[in-house]
Amino acid sequence: MKRVVLFVVITSVLLIAYVSYCGSAVKRSNDRAKQKSETRKNIQDNTSQEFSGDTSKFNGKDLELPSVKKGEQVIHHAGYSFVYNETYEQAAWVAYVLTEKETEKLYDRTDKFIQDPSVSTGSATVDDYSGSGYDRGHLAPAADMGWSSTTMAESFYFSNMSPQVPGFNRGIWKRLEEQVRSWAIEYDTVYVVTGPVLKGSMGSIGANKVAIPNYYYKVILDMHSKPHQAIGFVMENASASGDLSKFAVSIDSVERFTGIDFFPSLDDGAETTLEKTVCTSCWTWEISRPENSGETKPAGGESVQCSGTTQAGARCKRMTSDPSGRCYQHQ
Repeated sequence: MKRVVLFVVITSVLLIAYVSYCGSAVKRSNDRAKQKSETRKNIQDNTSQEFSGDTSKFNGKDLELPSVKKGEQVIHHAGYSFVYNETYEQAAWVAYVLTEKETEKLYDRTDKFIQDPSVSTGSATVDDYSGSGYDRGHLAPAADMGWSSTTMAESFYFSNMSPQVPGFNRGIWKRLEEQVRSWAIEYDTVYVVTGPVLKGSMGSIGANKVAIPNYYYKVILDMHSKPHQAIGFVMENASASGDLSKFAVSIDSVERFTGIDFFPSLDDGAETTLEKTVCTSCWTWEISRPENSGETKPAGGESVQCSGTTQAGARCKRMTSDPSGRCYQHQ
C-alpha cells in the first residue's frame, strides 16, 4: 500500500513539473514570437520612412525599363540605362527617370564624345561620324544629365548617340527634349524611354556601319498627377516644324511601331488604361524653365566665338552676337 501511495505521489510531482515546464516553454515561445513581430514591424516602419519618397524603387520596380528580350543585356550608367544593339551600333532604347531637382543644371556640357567602356563589343567612334553630315544626336539629352559630373560625362558615350539630321537634332527633337524637362518640373518626376526605330531600310555611316534611323521615338510616363498619364511621340529623322502635340501618339502605337513593350512593371490594368489612348489636352505644353546652357553669352551686342562643336569635335570658329552664344548653324 505504501508503495502505491509513493508511486502516486511521485507521478503527481512529475506531472506537475512537466505541465509547468510546458507552460514556461509556451510562454517563452510566445515572447520570442512577439519580440520577432515587433522587430519586423520596426524594420518595416523604418524602411517605409526611408523610402517614402520613392515607393517604386522600394517595391523593386524600375518603372522606366522596358521588357528585355532574349539575348539582350541591360547596361546601367549613373543617369540612364540602355540595351545596345551591336548590329546597328547604337542603343535600341535608353531609359531614365528625370526629377524636378535633376533639371537644375550643376555641370556644363563636356562635349567629350568617347566610346562606352561598358559595351563589351565596342561602340561607335568619332571617325564613324566625322564628315558624315550627321549630328551625334543624344538619346538621353546632356541637358537632362547636368545634375552630376558623372552623369554629364556618361551622356557623351557613343552608346548614347545616334546619327541625326542636323535640322532634326537641333530643331524639333531639341524642342521635345525641352518639353520633357518642363514636364519633369511641372509633374515632379517623369519616366522616359527614348531611342531610334531600328527597322526597315536604313543607310549607315562610318567603318562600323552605324545605322541611320528613319524615325525616333520617345515615351513619357507621369505617375505624380492624378489620374496618372502617359504619352508617346514618333518623329521622322528630318527637319520639321509645328506644334509638338501634332506628333503625340498613344504608347500602344509606339509599341506596335518599335516592337518594344514599355512600362511592363505597371499593373496590367493600369498599363492597359494608360497606354491605349493619348490625351494631349491633359498635358501642359508651355516650357516651365527655358534651357540654360551655362555657356558664355554675348552682352550688349558684343561678339564672341560660337560655343558649338563641329562634326570633327572642335569648337566652331564663327563669331556670333546672338544671345544664345551660338552661331546660326549651332542654334
